[in-house]
Order: sequence, then C-alpha cells, then structure tokens
Amino acid sequence: MSLTILLALALAPGACIIFYIYVKDRYEKEPIRLLAMAFGLGIVSTFITLIISLPLDAWIPIEEHDLRAEAVHAFLLVALVEEFSKFIFLRWVFFKNPNFNEPFDGIVYSIMIGMGFATFENILYVIDGGLETAILRMFTAVPAHATFAVLMGYYVGRQKFEQDKPYLSFLGLIAAVLFHGAYDYCWFVSYVPGIWLGAIVSLVIGVALSRKAIVVQQEASPFRNPDPPSNAAI
Repeated sequence: MSLTILLALALAPGACIIFYIYVKDRYEKEPIRLLAMAFGLGIVSTFITLIISLPLDAWIPIEEHDLRAEAVHAFLLVALVEEFSKFIFLRWVFFKNPNFNEPFDGIVYSIMIGMGFATFENILYVIDGGLETAILRMFTAVPAHATFAVLMGYYVGRQKFEQDKPYLSFLGLIAAVLFHGAYDYCWFVSYVPGIWLGAIVSLVIGVALSRKAIVVQQEASPFRNPDPPSNAAI
C-alpha cells in the first residue's frame, strides 16, 4: 500500500474528531490560529513524553508477563507521563488565554492538544504497521486519546469558572490517567485470555462520559441563548 494512503488513514481519525468538536463548539468558536497552535503543541508533547520516559524506563525496568509490573508500566510510565505532557500546555498555556472564556473551551483546547499527540503517534505506528494497524487504531487508540482529552478538558474548563476549586484541573489529569492506564493495561496484558475486552469496555465508558461532558459544558456556556419561556407565543 502506498505511503500516501497510509498517511491519509493515519490522519483521518484525528481530523474527524477535531471537526466533531469544532462543530460542537456552538456558541463562541476559538480562533483557528490558537487551535493550530494547540495541535502543534500536542505534537511537541510527544517529545516531552520521550524526554521524561527515557530515564524512567531505565530506572524502572519492566518484566514481561508480570501483572504488577505491567500496571506500573501502563499507569505510571505511559498514562501519567503522556497525560502530564499534554496537561502542562492545557493548564499553563491555554488556560490563561483570554479566548478561554467558556467552560467548553477546556474540552476544545484539550482535544486539539490530544489529537496533535495522537495523530503524530498514529502516523508513526501506521507507517510501521501498515493497513491493519491503521484500521485497528482508527477505532481504538485515537478515539481513546480523544476521551482522555475530553475528560481532562471538562475539569480544566470547570476550574476556569470555579476559582474556589483549584483541585479540579488535577482531578481532570487524574481522570485522564486512570482511563488511559486502564485502557493500556488491558492491551499490555492481552496474553491473559479475554482481558483485552477490558480495553473495549474502558473505551465505551470513556465515550459515554465524554458525550455527557460535552453536553454539560455546552449548556454551561455564558454565550448560550436561554430557552424561551414555555408559554411564549409560537
């Protein structure tokens, strides 16, 4: 299969998710330049992940087929490192931007960062693994990264407008790490019969929670027109 087709398949899931979130940002859309910047910083976060991971991998070697060691691998060496690498840009770059002016913006910027990370990662995996990898990741890994991003962005968006609850941003980081870790762990120990189904269950739950978070933050927008009274003339 040609490299062009593989690249298109690698880019497609992230592009679709970005378009979906952009459409869902109904009331006050973010500047395209900031969305592009967030996507670019998501790519940068993959290199931050690498910088953090290299010494950790050397310091904490993981033995294969050790269920406890694989949990450390999934939740600490992968999930925490990757989500923190994305979190630093969401919380300390875009959170302070004046365009971050409604709760839903937390989800928007988090998705852009997450899709920058996931798309760059996806390109590397797809070029190496080919068509089968492209199709598998189109319906698993990339959507999973989107759910992690929505959960993180939901809580960061809340903190922006609930200044008396400074812990909310870190709750978002924890939620993303827990779902990411659970998803990865089930794949890492897939040699245990049937446990891979846990990754699918984790993804389904993440999608359901993400859909709910999107609706909640849409309704919380200060730019949303209030519903007309029920007795209004039609």
